[in-house]
Amino acid sequence: MKLANLLSPDRILLEMKAGEHWPAIVELIDHLVSVSSLEAGLRDEILDALKVREEQVSTGVGYGVAIPHAFSDKLDRVVTILGRSRVGIDFESLDEKPVHFVILFLVPKRDYHLHLQTLAAIAKMFTNIEIRRRLGAAECHQEVLDIFAGKASKPSTPPLV
Repeated sequence: MKLANLLSPDRILLEMKAGEHWPAIVELIDHLVSVSSLEAGLRDEILDALKVREEQVSTGVGYGVAIPHAFSDKLDRVVTILGRSRVGIDFESLDEKPVHFVILFLVPKRDYHLHLQTLAAIAKMFTNIEIRRRLGAAECHQEVLDIFAGKASKPSTPPLV
């Protein structure tokens, strides 16, 4: 599963405003609603599901990454959003370090297997320090999508001919 297929430019926040765990999740959900990627009527239900999940154990998994996720029987597709914070978010992470990347996803209950596939794809990508460095330096939405699609980074200096 390519994460680039789950994201679009309107579902990437290059600079999150929230500085704490729960406000960061609310910011991402509100953004999904504002760009019509999530029905406004589902907002509170989804936030409740995310709250229950976060109360079990923080989804701040380390490496400056958090992966909040929840299920809903009212969704017909996986909904994903990436938020980046250069300052860092206190996400109550397992390693107690600030989170710089929050990738939140919502899965239809009937597609539970997608949850595990999505988690595995995210974990694989974000354990790579070079990927995290490139995502941190990305200046636009398309650059982020290119990283997720596995496209090579542009050289910082032109090659000598």
